[in-house]
Amino acid sequence: MYDYLIVGAGLFGAVFAREAADAGKKVLVIDKRSHIGGNVYTKNVCGINVHEYGAHIFHTNNEEVWQYLNRFTAFNRFTNSPVANYKGELYSLPFNMYTFNKMWGVVTPQEAAEKIAEQRKEITGEPRNLEEQAISLVGRDIYEKLIRGYTMKQWGRPCNELPSFIIKRLPVRLTFDNNYFNARFQGIPIGGYTQMVEHILDGIEVRLDTDYLKDRELLRGLADTVVYTGPIDAYFDFCLGNLEYRSVRFETELLDIPNFQGNAAVNYTDSDTPFTRIIEHKWFEFGKDADGNDIDKTVISREYSSEWKPGDEPYYPVNDEKNSSLYAAYKALAEKEDGVLFGGRLGEYKYYDMDAVTAAALEAAKKYIK
Repeated sequence: MYDYLIVGAGLFGAVFAREAADAGKKVLVIDKRSHIGGNVYTKNVCGINVHEYGAHIFHTNNEEVWQYLNRFTAFNRFTNSPVANYKGELYSLPFNMYTFNKMWGVVTPQEAAEKIAEQRKEITGEPRNLEEQAISLVGRDIYEKLIRGYTMKQWGRPCNELPSFIIKRLPVRLTFDNNYFNARFQGIPIGGYTQMVEHILDGIEVRLDTDYLKDRELLRGLADTVVYTGPIDAYFDFCLGNLEYRSVRFETELLDIPNFQGNAAVNYTDSDTPFTRIIEHKWFEFGKDADGNDIDKTVISREYSSEWKPGDEPYYPVNDEKNSSLYAAYKALAEKEDGVLFGGRLGEYKYYDMDAVTAAALEAAKKYIK
């Protein structure tokens, strides 16, 4: 008999399992996939740690979380500096002086601020949709080249049909700072995320290819408490209906060249290019293998955003009024489940950055592990 059965070997499940094991509890972790790590899983291909479920760049201002994860891995000094490609024109992201110089030829912060202020005047009332919200923040030119097409591909509908709250604010930097994340701590685990999660789960029993919902009766009987990190609507057999997600499809290629695009992430912001971005995985670790040698091949992934349908991997919760209301109804059911804790991105129907899901797992462990 186990004290805790952890359903899901992603970050939430792994961190909760670690805390329970360190508190002297008997723990079993299961996952229906054939690997640990959830969506942060990395697979080594020709010395390159490939982010199989999309790019994951760790960043946080939470020193407790940073110190906690540094128990299990060392992070490199990777700084996220994506590039936007609009029909062959290259722009720096986030929006900064390099962006404004390329867009308008301005040289000083004052010139850039005046140009943005002039273009923002187009929207006079309260923004009614995402398009008007974006123009009211950064002006028409930046919206048309760097926001409209990319956002339309991400959400699968025109920007004037999307709610304004999706873009509450857009970072405008009147400096030449290319660091996308405004966080004290940032980097990629040396050796990849899978190795980090392996270290978190060190000494803890893990069973892969094990689907809790298919063998619920048997597996539920193995432990006093279940920590469930799968989709909350699936747990309740979709009795109230399906929660909606946006999904992502990847086309990944191993190329026999040392350098495809010279950067980890290039966003394609025009609406004609069908994918949203290309990730070149080797640049997350500066093009070096584990021994510090240059890698003469490269792996790229094209990302295509799509509407989620049953069978697809759920990525981004659609936090509109309808889905938020449906989740609240499922949460009410979850609170009546005796001996079951719901956590993580799918269990809470919440988009979590990696630091936030780690913090949530630590908080849940403090609250529930006695």
